[in-house]
Amino acid sequence: MNDAPIITSLLEQDFYKFTMGQLVLHQLPTVNVRVEFRLRTPGVDLRPLIPAIDEQLDHLCTLRFADEEIAYLRGIRFLAPDFCDYLKRLWLYREQIHVEADPTKRGGVAIWAEGPWRDVIWFEIPVLAIVQELYMRGRVKSLAEGRRRLRRKIDAFDRHADWGFKVADFGLRRRYSGAWQEEVVREFADRGRRIFSGTSNVFLAKKFGVSPIGTFAHELFMGVMGTDVRVSEVQRRTLDMWAHEYRGELGIGLSDIFGFRAFLRDFDLYFAKLFDGCRHDSGDPFTWGEMLIDHYRKLRIDPRTKTACWSDSLDTRRALAIARRFHDRIKVTFGIGTHLTNDMGVEPLSIVMKLTESNGFPVVKLSDSPGKSMCDDASFVEYVKQQYDWKSIDDPS
Repeated sequence: MNDAPIITSLLEQDFYKFTMGQLVLHQLPTVNVRVEFRLRTPGVDLRPLIPAIDEQLDHLCTLRFADEEIAYLRGIRFLAPDFCDYLKRLWLYREQIHVEADPTKRGGVAIWAEGPWRDVIWFEIPVLAIVQELYMRGRVKSLAEGRRRLRRKIDAFDRHADWGFKVADFGLRRRYSGAWQEEVVREFADRGRRIFSGTSNVFLAKKFGVSPIGTFAHELFMGVMGTDVRVSEVQRRTLDMWAHEYRGELGIGLSDIFGFRAFLRDFDLYFAKLFDGCRHDSGDPFTWGEMLIDHYRKLRIDPRTKTACWSDSLDTRRALAIARRFHDRIKVTFGIGTHLTNDMGVEPLSIVMKLTESNGFPVVKLSDSPGKSMCDDASFVEYVKQQYDWKSIDDPS
């Protein structure tokens, strides 16, 4: 290929792809999905990148898990032997992932994958990493600015380590480059180890001997939406499926698939005791934290025994402000992505790749930040809003 491979190992996945992938294989093996790329950044033309994207995807689909990688995964106590056996045989099918010019899409490019969920689930993270790195190549003349910013972040977090919060790297999807993410994780593992909890990049977790971090994402709820579960039951059923699969492990629940207010209505005493905590990914982070603490108190649970993970577009200043507010009231953790792995002095792309169909049916997430919601079927969006009595946590009414 003309360019060096961007993804060099199938282990270069966010950890939640493994945890969700196991559940899908065990409980939803016949579900078929469609996953689509979306560019949120205006004024960008991605069409010149199409040949390079195609080449990178060709290479991706030649990769296999190495024996030592499978051995590493087998050593993770909650990954089942049959799932690791499946990964050992995993083959990404090139005919399931598509790239073409499309003037109706922002950026002029359509990228989508279709097929069995158990197979298609592995495309999202590599596609996002590939597009971002191809776009960023040549835009940064020196790593000096990125290194200066990185040192400043680690120093700022380390100065407040006595607050007891933890920071995880969630930056694989939007990183400047693979080499740069490796440098970021190495620096945190060496200089910021008092506050560093690990990385979502399983390849780097293995390489540096740090914890792989992650549980599940919006995709899990959206995939369940296309099964025989009633829409109004999707949230509770998905949480139940997760609990059945992991039996108390991986206990951080994503809280904004149908808005946080709807989540709290379903997150009753059973789930609140069963799960270790919740993750914030949209809406005002301070309002969310106050609402979560109040919810635990109403259920007669000491919030200080639970964990709140903030992961929505964080920078150092915002994370420290959150830690200052909540560190002595609940266990505080942060999952930080772009701000750690693509803060080089050049604006990176804002890109996602989300489920749009499950078993041929439209799916939706109702984010507390409306710009993050995603569904092309407006009538279905309104139906789901009615089913969950949706209202953003930022709505004062």
